[in-house]
Amino acid sequence: MAIPAPARALKPAAKRQSGVAFREAGAWESVGEGWRPLHGNFRELGYSVEWHDFRTERDLDWSRSFHAGAVEICLNVCGRGEVQAGNRALALSPSTAGFYAQNEPRLAARRQGGELHQFITVELSLGFLERHVPPGEKGLDPRLSRLFGGNGRGGMVVSEPVRLTSELQQMVVSLRRPPVYAAAQRLWYQAKALEVAAALLYQPLAGEELFCERWKRLSQERVQKVVAILKENLAEPPSLEELGRRIGCSQFYLSRIFTQEMGKTISAHLRDLRLEQAAEWLRGGKMNVTEVATAVGYSSLSHFSAAFRETFGCCPGLYPLATVSQRGAKRDDS
Repeated sequence: MAIPAPARALKPAAKRQSGVAFREAGAWESVGEGWRPLHGNFRELGYSVEWHDFRTERDLDWSRSFHAGAVEICLNVCGRGEVQAGNRALALSPSTAGFYAQNEPRLAARRQGGELHQFITVELSLGFLERHVPPGEKGLDPRLSRLFGGNGRGGMVVSEPVRLTSELQQMVVSLRRPPVYAAAQRLWYQAKALEVAAALLYQPLAGEELFCERWKRLSQERVQKVVAILKENLAEPPSLEELGRRIGCSQFYLSRIFTQEMGKTISAHLRDLRLEQAAEWLRGGKMNVTEVATAVGYSSLSHFSAAFRETFGCCPGLYPLATVSQRGAKRDDS
């Protein structure tokens, strides 16, 4: 689910003074050990891989961590973030991925306050990519092609979000715990950085669709139909057998491809949808906690409160007050 539009446009990071080295660590001081470089060095090697695991009470200015002259790929496990390039925006929700790039520090970005954020970033310098991507490479996202060769000075781009497939989820796990000896990690991480780039920065050529790609596309379409049905029936969702009948496949096959595509079971995703809708209604202030719990399908108020507290870090009764105080804090900081 995309992040609701902010009350005011996100502000791009201020241009850094010439001669002053950009240090990404400063952008993550507020999260402490929640930011952990895994491997690489952006300036020396041309790539870096980092793990993020933190909770922030207020919105976090994410753009301060972006290098100029770079393409960054985000494998977003949980938490919501947004990156803006002019009038285009990449909205990252749980279990999605996307990329963004800039030749100068002009992107604007934030991480949603009050949420747990877990994500991997793979940052690649334009020079690093140019060494591995031939000029005029077919299939490379055309928005990136405009940034290469110095022709796109001052340019910035954002992609559309895509689902974090089971292969990319496995990539997140292996990037955090590389299955090779320490001496081999430089070679391994560079290969993985290029593998992530190959998966996220390319588009199929005209008329190109391998059998495996067609299977993936059909699976994704079926999964998205399930998600749409669940959103429309939060209080009384169809049974797994009924979902399979409406989608046109067996319930066992549907359950398997859903977990592969979304990284969670249908019941776990239904829980997330219910809680996201509950939070939206609570913010609106027109329904009390009991009404919201019933409307999203919880028959037990205690079960609803426990699930809500686990996801949002506070009980549902206090959630509207917490969001009001956050908005007041933003006004005080502006």
